[in-house]
Amino acid sequence: MRQFKLGLIVNPYAGIGGALALKGSDGADIRERALAAGAVKKANEKTSLALTEILKHSEAINVYTASGEMGEQVSRDLGLNTHVVYYSQSAQTEAMDTVLAAKALVKSQVDLILFAGGDGTARNIFDAVEDNVTVLGIPAGCKIHSGVYAITPKSAGRVVNMLVSGELVSLQEAEVKDIDEQQFREGRVQAKYYGEMKVPAELQYVQAVKMGGKESEELVLADIAAYIIEDMQDNPETQYIMGSGSTIAAIMSEMGLDNTLLGVDVVCDQQLIKQDLTAEQLFDLVEYRASKLVITLIGGQGHIFGRGNQQLSPEVIRAVGKDNILVVATKSKLTALNGRPLISDSGDSSLDQDLAGPMSVITGFRDKVLYPVNTFLNEHY
Repeated sequence: MRQFKLGLIVNPYAGIGGALALKGSDGADIRERALAAGAVKKANEKTSLALTEILKHSEAINVYTASGEMGEQVSRDLGLNTHVVYYSQSAQTEAMDTVLAAKALVKSQVDLILFAGGDGTARNIFDAVEDNVTVLGIPAGCKIHSGVYAITPKSAGRVVNMLVSGELVSLQEAEVKDIDEQQFREGRVQAKYYGEMKVPAELQYVQAVKMGGKESEELVLADIAAYIIEDMQDNPETQYIMGSGSTIAAIMSEMGLDNTLLGVDVVCDQQLIKQDLTAEQLFDLVEYRASKLVITLIGGQGHIFGRGNQQLSPEVIRAVGKDNILVVATKSKLTALNGRPLISDSGDSSLDQDLAGPMSVITGFRDKVLYPVNTFLNEHY
């Protein structure tokens, strides 16, 4: 069974100035004043509330974190499998510690960065990862204007549970905002937008179905096609390797292009440039030119590689790169898997392991979910 790689960062001083009406905890001087006045650090306590929610899946989770109060302490106290990848050299951790810890987690290729703090911490995380890694905040700061935080610490843990257990979890872009604490202390609230990060959120689609909602296959396929077409418009010089299957055929149809239903075609700037290529021909095309790979899964089975698209050889997949693989599927198709993971059986076990873990699946126009990918050898994930 593949272990879920959970990144963890705690800003131990988050929220320390709140109870003392210091209106924030940014700056060493504010933290020193708070501690001198008897303030209690509560960020790790709130992190513990979140992590306690995932203990039932502890055997399936490896926690990658920073030393001491930045995550190691609370993770070990709860008995989680803990790996320290960043060691702070500061007696009182600073913003740069958060940035460096986040960069270390990115290097460790974690599936999710769970962090405890406030808007300042979210800014630090954003500086390190931007939207390259999925993140989720545990609210622990004095000010929470950013949309990257769960409603409560426990709800953050519950979302992690959903990811670990393979449930459908929406993926959305959320804003990172922060206010100027000095102006805030002078009675002026001025929130500034810094960017967006990818966050998981509980999937509203499931609730809608229970209320009688129904996903229209035809409309959803059109939405998925609109997403891919928009991506092509944004990247007119990029080659798009279009895999096999009816979902891909629907995308090609929306563009008015011929499609090889059981083959692999190549599109650039919404024009068909090659059809029904072999693995060798594909590799010659993608080896030295920016390319993206658009694939879907085999309904009822979940294979994304190794069934019906052997033209997508390990060499082709590696040349394209994991970050350039666009998996498309309707939520109905994913739900029909009954929680079973997507399967990569490329014929290269090392590549399959690299692809394993939560993967973003395009399920509509600017609509994605995170869904686990597992290897063929560990099909019963």
